[in-house]
Parts: sequence; structure tokens; C-alpha cells
Amino acid sequence: MAQGFGAWGNDLYTGRRSYQIVARRWWWFGLGVLTTLIAVGLLVKPGLTPGIEFSGGTQFTLNNVKDPSQDLATSTVLAVAPGESPKVVVGQSKMRIQMSELPQSDVPELVTRLAEAFDITEADISHTFIGPTWGADVSRKTITGIGWFLVFVLIVMTVYFRNWQMAVAALVALLHDLVVTVGVYAAVGWEVTPATVIGFLTILGYSVYDTVVVFDKVRENTADTLSQMRYTYAEKANLAVNQTLVRSINTSVVALLPVGAILVVGAFVQHAGTLRDLALALFVGMAIGTVSSVFLATPMEVTLRELERPIKAHTRKVLAARAKAAAAPGLSEEDQKALAKVGQLQPGAHQGQAAQPRRKKR
Repeated sequence: MAQGFGAWGNDLYTGRRSYQIVARRWWWFGLGVLTTLIAVGLLVKPGLTPGIEFSGGTQFTLNNVKDPSQDLATSTVLAVAPGESPKVVVGQSKMRIQMSELPQSDVPELVTRLAEAFDITEADISHTFIGPTWGADVSRKTITGIGWFLVFVLIVMTVYFRNWQMAVAALVALLHDLVVTVGVYAAVGWEVTPATVIGFLTILGYSVYDTVVVFDKVRENTADTLSQMRYTYAEKANLAVNQTLVRSINTSVVALLPVGAILVVGAFVQHAGTLRDLALALFVGMAIGTVSSVFLATPMEVTLRELERPIKAHTRKVLAARAKAAAAPGLSEEDQKALAKVGQLQPGAHQGQAAQPRRKKR
């Protein structure tokens, strides 16, 4: 299997095998728009569930719990505050009970009841009050940080690649990754915590990194586009995407395996909320980031570059020369169709391989 995968990757790099990713760009754009709209719809309904850090409330932390029971914790809270809907997070020997703001007069009674219910001392129970203004401040700073990050990425990528099209295409893919990841989080229904925000911010950097790797190869392949008449800009960019496809898959698998393990352990084994929240955002964001770098970023960059007059004129000349060659006498009908079809000839990375037309035997 490994040998077959290696041969497949080698064929992609040399151009002997190629997937028409750029040629089918509008199909990928439509799929990207559809997933974005679905994610936005999930953000409207059911919407995100803010944690206590963002909505405010009272949190009790119980340590040295021998038999953590969610039902027992819930019934104990309701005995003191009947109108509450407490959220109970269970660990191995620790419990967290979150609820809306509890009157200070009820705190001592609830601490006493919880200590009796779980057979621990009152010293093992701590409580904190988190005001909603703190959560609003964190949300505002998060949005501000993302905004500055996007501006910084736009400037740096424009300077590095020496064209704004790659920077804009990277930002489009980046926003798609962020919106879809947040939408998946809303669909799952887990609370948004500071760990979730950290995960969202982390995937921004991962998405940009993966896109830059692909764009580096695109820039290398398309540097001599206007000085040759064999391939269009889109075909050379498509080769770059195919050449980096195996690398993108390998990088994603290596990154997703440990994150997936953390997600399983945090969500189903240890019931650790922080690990679970962080891992879900990272897992979804990394997977979506890999897909968008290949199927959205480069096709978007090619679409923007083809709006430039030199690129547009060069593409017309290449296609006209290809159509003229296809109509030349002495070629078989099969070769005429192959030459007339855009994108059938794929440039080899080093060997310059291309399908050679077969002359009719006289």
C-alpha cells in the first residue's frame, strides 16, 4: 500500500497523473458557498452556547469527590435554588457545577449541602462568581484580535508573494475555515469556553500555513508562464496543486491523529471539558483548512490572476495555438479531440512531459 501511495504521489509530481482541480473551480466555489451558508444557518439556529465565562454566573468546584454523580449534584442544587438549570461537568475526582448568578445568601447553604451529599469537607468546595461584563470584554478582544490577524496576513502575504491575489485568496479560504468550524461547533452544541476560542485562533495560523505551502509551489511553477506558449497559467497552477497534494494529506493526517486522540479522551474518557473544547475546534479547523487550501485557495487565486490583461491574453494565445494544432492535417481524430480540449495537456515538473500527438500512418 505504501509503495502504491508513493507511486501515486510521484505521478502527481511529474504530471503523469493529474486531477483537474482548477478547471473545476466553479464546482468547488459552489460547494464552499453552500457549506458557508449551512454554517451561518447553524449559527442562527441553534446558535452557539456561551459558557459561564461569557454569559456570567456562579461556579462551584468540588475536589476529592469519590463518587461524582451528575444527578446528585443537580438535585442538591435544585433543593436550594429550585429555578436553576445547573450544568455539571464531571471529572475523575472533581466536579464543576455552573449556574446563573446565585444570591450570596444561598451560597453557604449550598456549600453545606454539597459537602454532605458527596461526603467531602466544605474546604474541598470553592466557588467563584463571573460577571457578564468579563465575557463581553473577552469577546470584544477576540474579535479585535482576529481582525488584526487578518490585516497582518493580508499585508505579509502581499509582500511575500508580490501580488495581492494570493493574499486575498488566502483570506477567503481562511474565513471559510473559521465560519465552517464555528458552525460545526454550534451544531454539536458544546459550550463556547476560553479553550474553544484558543482553538479557533490556532486554526487561523494552521490554515494560513497550509495555504502558503501550496502558493509557494504555484509561484514557482507559474514564474515563466508568459515566456512560453505550451501551457496556460491555470494549467501550471493546477500542476502545483497536484504536486503538493500528497504533502497536504500527510501533514493533515499527522496533525489530526493526536488531536483526534485528545478529542476522544477529553470527550468520552476523562470528560475533561477544556481538552474536549480545544480539540474539537482544532480537529474540525485543521481538516477544513487542508481542504480549502487545495480546493478553494488556489482556484480563487487563479480566477483573480486571469482577470489581469497579460494572463488573459496569454491564455487566449495558448488556446488558439492549441486549437490550430488540433485542426492540423495528419492527426488522428482522437488526437484532434485531445488537443482541442482545454487542460488535457499537463506540464511535467522537470521532464517536461506531455502527450505527443500520433500521426496518421500513410
